[in-house]
Amino acid sequence: MTLFEQVSKDIIAAMKAKDKMALEALRNIKKVFIEAKTAPGANDELSDEAALKILAKLAKQGKDTAALYVEQGRQDLADEELAQVEVINRYLPQPLSPEQLEKEVKAIIEAVGATSAKDMGKVMGVATKQLAGKAEGKAISALVKQLLA
Repeated sequence: MTLFEQVSKDIIAAMKAKDKMALEALRNIKKVFIEAKTAPGANDELSDEAALKILAKLAKQGKDTAALYVEQGRQDLADEELAQVEVINRYLPQPLSPEQLEKEVKAIIEAVGATSAKDMGKVMGVATKQLAGKAEGKAISALVKQLLA
């Protein structure tokens, strides 16, 4: 079952459970998936890999929006946003622990043959593809800088 099909199935379950927060989040996910499927050049298909990228982007946007709401003193809106992020996170792979991330990045550095900070671009290109959805870009970048320094 693809992620698109799973989200569609979960929308029905949320309707039956009368879970308004999950239903709203799932409908938003499905809307973005449909937009991606119907985009020019998409051939009316959405791979799970592309769907995971979309979900990761939605989760990051939700966290950023919640942070803005907290800064503006609107905790009620921040809580709603974070609840939607929790629904999105159900579909994302578990993030790597700092130890696992360091192990993965060290393996990538070794595979690429990077020896100095000049090779950071090579490492980041491979790392962002391999670790997509498993770690945030900021965390990967900071760790690569630290290990190549």
